[in-house]
Amino acid sequence: MSEPVDLVVGGMTCASCAARIEKKLNRLPGVEATVNYATDKATVRLPEGTSIDDAIATIVATGYTARLPAPPVAVVTEVAEAVELDADTLALRQRLLVSTLLAIPVTLLSMVPALQFTNWQWLALTLAAPVAVWGAWPFHRAAWLNARHGAASMDTLISVGVLAAFGWSLYALFLGDAGMAGMTMQLSFSMTGGGSTEIYLEVAAAVTVFILAGRYFEARAKIRSGAALTALVNLGAKDVAVLRGAAGQPQVERRIPIAELAVGDVFVVRPGEKVATDGVVVDGASAVDTSLLTGETVPVEVGAGDAVVGATVNAGGRLTVRATRVGADTELARIGRLVEQAQTGKAPVQRLADRVSAVFVPIVFIIAFGTLATWLVLGAGAEQAFTAAVATLIIACPCALGLATPTALLVGTGRGAQLGILIRGPQILESTRRVDTIVLDKTGTVTTGRMTLLRVHSSGAAEVELLRLAGAAEAGSEHPIGVAVANGAADRVGALPAATGFASAQGFGVQAVVDGHLVLVGRPGWLADEWQVTLPADLRAVLDEVEGAGQTAVAVAWDGVARGIVAVADEVKPSSAAAVAQLVALGLTPVLLTGDNPTAARSVADQVGIGEVFAGVLPADKVERVRALQAAGHVVAMVGDGVNDAAALAAADLGIAMGTGTDVAIEASDITLVRADLLAVVDAIRLSRRTLGTIKANLFWAFAYNVAAIPLAALGLLNPLIAGAAMALSSVFVVSNSLRLRQFASSAG
Repeated sequence: MSEPVDLVVGGMTCASCAARIEKKLNRLPGVEATVNYATDKATVRLPEGTSIDDAIATIVATGYTARLPAPPVAVVTEVAEAVELDADTLALRQRLLVSTLLAIPVTLLSMVPALQFTNWQWLALTLAAPVAVWGAWPFHRAAWLNARHGAASMDTLISVGVLAAFGWSLYALFLGDAGMAGMTMQLSFSMTGGGSTEIYLEVAAAVTVFILAGRYFEARAKIRSGAALTALVNLGAKDVAVLRGAAGQPQVERRIPIAELAVGDVFVVRPGEKVATDGVVVDGASAVDTSLLTGETVPVEVGAGDAVVGATVNAGGRLTVRATRVGADTELARIGRLVEQAQTGKAPVQRLADRVSAVFVPIVFIIAFGTLATWLVLGAGAEQAFTAAVATLIIACPCALGLATPTALLVGTGRGAQLGILIRGPQILESTRRVDTIVLDKTGTVTTGRMTLLRVHSSGAAEVELLRLAGAAEAGSEHPIGVAVANGAADRVGALPAATGFASAQGFGVQAVVDGHLVLVGRPGWLADEWQVTLPADLRAVLDEVEGAGQTAVAVAWDGVARGIVAVADEVKPSSAAAVAQLVALGLTPVLLTGDNPTAARSVADQVGIGEVFAGVLPADKVERVRALQAAGHVVAMVGDGVNDAAALAAADLGIAMGTGTDVAIEASDITLVRADLLAVVDAIRLSRRTLGTIKANLFWAFAYNVAAIPLAALGLLNPLIAGAAMALSSVFVVSNSLRLRQFASSAG
């Protein structure tokens, strides 16, 4: 069996299309295939001797299009286009806008007798014809493809309903009495005169517009499904300062595009620059911010011989690095592949209406034809029999079904946007209902994501003096720990004195002269080894306590004597503990998953009330942890904000990204939170569940309406015009029910 091959599939309109293609592919000898409607992709494993062309031909023969994905270069060179609507979606939007403009006057003319001037019906026909034919063409085409393969879907019922209403209107206008001057429309429950004297153009036009709107909003939700990979590409450096020169000659810096960098090239990384690709440090020492890839808040100290990873940021000194992996072999590219695999592996979206349509559509056709035959057998005229059959089709036309999901989704997502919650589409809502475990990244999610001065302990000196001197010495440092000490000191004691003679020992500490004192701030081991300054017993006890709590301890000394310990750490957000408690109340089991060290992770978990902790976890391991929970029978939600979380966000049943995080995490997620607050996670799950509940209620009442009204139409108790009005009322109910979501209140109050 070969490696799996992805194909881009075109022409799918619902989950039943994906199921049909998958069934056809799996009938090929030895072929294993899955088709994902959400991503428009088919993943195919082929046996030896079977060509991918055979799979493509099978998909085409089924009535759809298939092609191999564009090469990765196309993704890079078309970043702008990747986040815009594609040609098909733009065409759908144009079809929706034109159809809406034409359908509004048709509906007004048909429903408001005061507007029905002489020969108004011919203007209505002129406006409705493009909507019923051109506007509804995607449904007609899908219905024809389904019919060719002996299948039926919601597209079939939509197409037949629109054509029945439009076709009977044409009959009434050209062969009946509806085309006569002075004709008006009057609502009547009686079948008398109900056939050739009335037209149903507004039914054909309104159904088309409503269903087109639903398809357009669904397409917009799907269009960005592949944007995570584009965001990943943009994280890497675009160019690099490489050292080049002839043997025996001085090396000269040349800035070249990243695509020209090769394994073995030596390049320079200045402070604040991104590391261009994976490599080994040849010369220099610095602190490298790896939080994008590992989630670790504290920068990693590197020197000659240490490995560095592409897309991380040099936070300190100048580095010279030899490239060991480039292009598709880098760690960043590997994470990109994890995201792509996780997205492709998601289950196809199964909308509730599509699941019922397999039974609902054939039954409606049987009832409609049965109605026609029964009336004819009973001796009724052909006009009356056909009128009853048309009324049956119109009353069954799934206008309310088409509105059930998009209206609730629009209102729910609109309310979510007001609360800083961005929900991608209806398939996400289905996931929130089933979630029982929520995995939380630590850095930037449960915690603030930045180092903060938390604790000060002085020995033999006033605390204010300790902070003044330590803060002044660190004021010249660019290291995140030094910045935290300087900012914390300034916040607590005010303006700091000036320092002179500043010097930094990369990764160990700083020295400076402040108010005539030689001040040392750094690792206790550095003070002891380089300056012979040891900690007294009370400070050593504080050091052990600080490190035991998962915090970073910094020693402060001046004039050759250790004066105190300051502790810095990534601080827990104020709302995190309350949010975790509410998640538990919603029936979710919280799990902390982080690349940070176990001590720091356990400390944070204890503060917020999380019992299960996985620490020191690499990006690939995060995906495995999520999949292990899924394999154990759990439905998993993942909350994160970094590149290191992107693959796990995509692999989880529900991915929730903090909007303050990286673009790749946001693009890989199902829900994005604009507020960097865990209470927003609570709101997202509550709102998603409420919206899904509204959609289910809408679908139930839409189907209940059909079940109740179809027998009345079949028995000749409903005029087709009344059927159209009843269908409109069912739509009003669905919209009104959806509008109740505007009252959703945030947990934050």
